[in-house]
Amino acid sequence: MPKLVLYTVHLSPPCRAVELTARALGLDLERKLMNLLAGDNLKPEFLKLNPMHTIPVLDDNGIIISESHAIMIYLVRKYAKADTLYPSDIVQQARVNAALHFESGVLFARLRFITELVFFARKAEIPEDRIDYVRKAYRLLEDSLHDDFVAGPQMTIADFSCISTVASTVGFIPLDRSEYPRTNAWMELMKQLPYYEELNGIGATELGQFVVQKLAENTKAKV
Repeated sequence: MPKLVLYTVHLSPPCRAVELTARALGLDLERKLMNLLAGDNLKPEFLKLNPMHTIPVLDDNGIIISESHAIMIYLVRKYAKADTLYPSDIVQQARVNAALHFESGVLFARLRFITELVFFARKAEIPEDRIDYVRKAYRLLEDSLHDDFVAGPQMTIADFSCISTVASTVGFIPLDRSEYPRTNAWMELMKQLPYYEELNGIGATELGQFVVQKLAENTKAKV
């Protein structure tokens, strides 16, 4: 088996997406846990791996890959026995790529618009316009779910990426079942994975709770 080292934080949706992919492929990861608030990602030894100082970062026997989507595609292309998670068919692959870009450019970007305010700007409340922005993202996801999964009838790495972010965001911006029935059905389907709770559910819940906790702390600090 290859020695796969993942620099990761369990609260991070992109890191969890990589872990879901690795488990689906039957790969074992050696996890190097990072403390971003303590600046682990800015230490010289880490910057040698990734000058952009972001996580996750994969070290595959000296081959360094950063950015979650790039890591997931790399793992599937190198280690998968089939192409189900990242299809080789050009049309199906384009749909997966589109969903991955939607996750990074819309879903995760809008989550970061909030977490950066809470963790770094120490805001005591989430601005209403940013909440609306997230709900618009929920609507875009809902309207695009024409099959069981985000890129078609089969589960792909795009589902791992999207579920890691959505499951985190609903911890502080709820997703109404009656308003988003297809999205809720998709989330329930993803939760049926035997490794879902361990690799994504717990971390997503903890991130949501952490945001709520930091909001309360920031409120007290302003009093």
